[in-house]
Amino acid sequence: MTLRPPLPTLFTLLAAALAAGLSFAAQAQMKVGVITSATGATAAVGIPQRNTAALLPKKIGGIDVEYTIYDDASDSTSTVALVKKLLVEQQVDVIIGPSGSPNAMAALQFIAEAKTPLLAPVGTPAVVLPMDEQKRWVFKTTQNDSLICEVLVAHMVKTGIRTVGFIGQADAYGEAWFRTFVPMAEKVGIKLVASERFQRTDQSVIGQAAKIIAANPDAVLVGAAGGPTVLPHTTLVERGYKGTVYQTHGAATPDFVRLGGKAVEGTVMAAGLMLVLDQMPDSNPSKKVALDYIGGYEKLYGTKPATFGANVFDAGLLLQRAVPEALKKARPGTPEFRAALRDALEATKELVGTQGVYNMTPQDHAGFDKRGRELMTLKNGAWQLIAE
Repeated sequence: MTLRPPLPTLFTLLAAALAAGLSFAAQAQMKVGVITSATGATAAVGIPQRNTAALLPKKIGGIDVEYTIYDDASDSTSTVALVKKLLVEQQVDVIIGPSGSPNAMAALQFIAEAKTPLLAPVGTPAVVLPMDEQKRWVFKTTQNDSLICEVLVAHMVKTGIRTVGFIGQADAYGEAWFRTFVPMAEKVGIKLVASERFQRTDQSVIGQAAKIIAANPDAVLVGAAGGPTVLPHTTLVERGYKGTVYQTHGAATPDFVRLGGKAVEGTVMAAGLMLVLDQMPDSNPSKKVALDYIGGYEKLYGTKPATFGANVFDAGLLLQRAVPEALKKARPGTPEFRAALRDALEATKELVGTQGVYNMTPQDHAGFDKRGRELMTLKNGAWQLIAE
């Protein structure tokens, strides 16, 4: 009599299926594209962001993560070409970048068409506001202008500012700040008496500075990011302007202090806590995360990172939270996974990052509240906290 092997039990079938699933998870790979402006006019922003890519997680939720990193040389046309390359040739599951606001705006259409999430470490809120079918695929890892602007305007009111001038970049970043700042200032009785623009690559803004000085405002707001924050500020001071100069969080770079020197002393700015980390209480939820990031960066490069690098680091933290949820629904490399990843990012709640705490909603893909900003002034070459 021939004995047949026993039929597999339900338990053994489930065990085999589980083992197969675990084996798949161990072998699966997620592809991430990273685009930064490591050269060109936005390099002060892009270099720490490119460097930070080395600190992004190599494994999430049991799967390997492969990064493809490109430099768009601060050029929007190059950004679009690289986005298409990552989406079509590399078939990435998500893109982190680009560094510049105009570059990110140029990429929106292609991100939406590919239905692939974009984690944008840029200043302008226009990449996520107003929310629509294109922008629902974009998540922003910097504070929205309005969050920063409201504390700057409050400081102007507190210090008796009644008239103001504005000089900003002639691009998405500068225009977004103009549209945010002017209505907010006028609402509290601060009058705009001068408004000027300049290009990121300009070598002189003497004409614009002269017009602002002629209007004699109590204060001036510079709406710029990265290296271009320095030129209008120093030009105003060198031409004799004595009022307070305010900067947006776009000036949160070591280069601003180094290149501006004594001319930028007394600057008032609002930005993330990294610039005043030594003055923050240990109870601040982001302090430990920021210290861990700074420590990792210093170990690799021997220098502290600009806050812009932290925006890329936070993108990695967002992925660490969202990817495991997306893996419950689909495998990487599929449209279903990318859609699930978008949904998981949008559901992020109370995620502590280097710059603040993220709470995303279908209407808010930046997610920062007041825990994502600190008011400060530059004194003796170092940023000092100002009580709000």
